[in-house]
Amino acid sequence: MRALLPSKLASLALLLGAAWAAPAQAENKPVEVTWYGHATFLVRSASGTTLLIDPFISQNPKTPADKKDISKLRPDAILVTHSHFDHTVDAVAIAKASKAKVIGAFDFVATPDVPDDQKAGGNVGGVIAVKDVKVHLVPAMHGSVPGGRPLGFVVEFGDGRRLYHTGDTWIFGDMALIEEIHHPDIILLQAGGGPFNQQPEVAKRALDKYFKPSIVVPMHYGTWPVLATEETVKKAFGADPRVQIMQAGQTRTF
Repeated sequence: MRALLPSKLASLALLLGAAWAAPAQAENKPVEVTWYGHATFLVRSASGTTLLIDPFISQNPKTPADKKDISKLRPDAILVTHSHFDHTVDAVAIAKASKAKVIGAFDFVATPDVPDDQKAGGNVGGVIAVKDVKVHLVPAMHGSVPGGRPLGFVVEFGDGRRLYHTGDTWIFGDMALIEEIHHPDIILLQAGGGPFNQQPEVAKRALDKYFKPSIVVPMHYGTWPVLATEETVKKAFGADPRVQIMQAGQTRTF
């Protein structure tokens, strides 16, 4: 038995060494997401950094009355995917009141009537820091006239998790690169349908073909009769356990 002792000690030392060397698993920290209806979200990181995306609130028929007072909003940054009114209408007023930076395509950000030091324009591939959060600018397939190209945003949090707001887009092949580079854990996915946006079943195809998230929140539907209804969206996504159907005005923590 004494002859076996050194080998046992050596094995134990190896096991302890491996356990000591193994990196600690990063703990996911809570991300708070509030949907105002349409494509408008307020995203709050675990440290309290707040990003308001595509602010269409005061004139949004789906935003609840108790959420319509834009004077209460004090985000650290306002992210605008493209120049259409249903994504920008409240951007200037909120930016002026809150002193928040306006992040978007360089050509769009140059146009709003806000102080120059609040303008944070960029282009596809760019990264803009907002406190402890990084905002990655990625492509989208849509229109944006006047004011630069359409974008999506990948928001990178301190714990490494990433949230992808697709903007108004159709399915496109470079979604594979967005997944490869950013591997978003939370996706706010345009599924609006009608004559202006990808249909809900196409949004589901994009999800299944390109992405591996833990959470998916469909958006941009039900605002007007021309868009897809909540029932149509639910039918398209079926029983996919990753999909969370939110109600306008609702906040969830992921």
